[in-house]
Amino acid sequence: MKIIRSLVMPLLLVLVSLVAKAQPNAPDIVVSQNGKGQFSTIQEAILSVRDYKPTRTTIYVKEGVYNEKLIIPANKCDITIIGEGVDKVKIVYGDYASLNNMGTFNTWTVRVDGTGIRMENLTIENSAGRVGQAVALHVEGDRCEFANVRLLGNQDTLFTGGTGSSRQYYKNCYIEGTTDFIFGPATAWFENCEIYCKADSYITAASTPEDCPYGYIFNKCKIKADKGVKKMYLGRPWRAYAAVIFIDCEMPQCITPEGWHNWGRVENQTTSRYAEYRSTGPGANPEARVDWSRQLSDEDIKHITLDNVMKFKSKWHTGY
Repeated sequence: MKIIRSLVMPLLLVLVSLVAKAQPNAPDIVVSQNGKGQFSTIQEAILSVRDYKPTRTTIYVKEGVYNEKLIIPANKCDITIIGEGVDKVKIVYGDYASLNNMGTFNTWTVRVDGTGIRMENLTIENSAGRVGQAVALHVEGDRCEFANVRLLGNQDTLFTGGTGSSRQYYKNCYIEGTTDFIFGPATAWFENCEIYCKADSYITAASTPEDCPYGYIFNKCKIKADKGVKKMYLGRPWRAYAAVIFIDCEMPQCITPEGWHNWGRVENQTTSRYAEYRSTGPGANPEARVDWSRQLSDEDIKHITLDNVMKFKSKWHTGY
């Protein structure tokens, strides 16, 4: 009996260890509208996190439509918010710029000011409709990551803020809009995202500061469009030194042959930093692009890596 026990016990310990490793880490906080969590709103859960907490906090959000104007303040850092599913968890609000003269930068549905914020498997929507500027997601914090997140809106859907100091990473996300629907000064990398155009207009309106080497990088993304869309530009410079690069991206027929617009200012043509590398699809037309944009070489592209652009060597990247 002792011999059998001595053989079985180690096996049991190994099995227990394997099962424990297979189990996902339990969240610190659960949000549920049916009372089966610590909180019924996402905002309450965020505000409950200790200010400048030295370790990461995980918030799990159960299925539901959360009608919240949600802010993650600057003193709430290193928080991961995981939805039960991109089609199951939706954060919705409907502010827009001309409503009570609030202006574009107060229209957000979700605003992220904290550093090290991660969001995944949920939808963020500005439901105002086509009424002008109406932001769904506004990000000011540094080291922010979004995976399998749907951003729904029209004009100005995603504002990448941070005055050039913010690094933002989007992977497997869906981003839709009409005019300038990805805009701002941040350094942002979009990996394998779907960019959906809903009207003839402009996809990006970057305002990259002059001293920032990179602005927007779209890597292996797919641009798609509504059937009625006939004329879409890859971008126009909101500020003079706008920087946008499309790498190995698929482009539909509606992308204009010239690709880029100078926003009616000829002087922007000497400062804007617009480029492509191996664009594909019927909207890829390197010979017809404006002569103040670039087609990158194999040598150029060697330096445009996640580590060089986003500084992931500092180990803030989660491995999405």
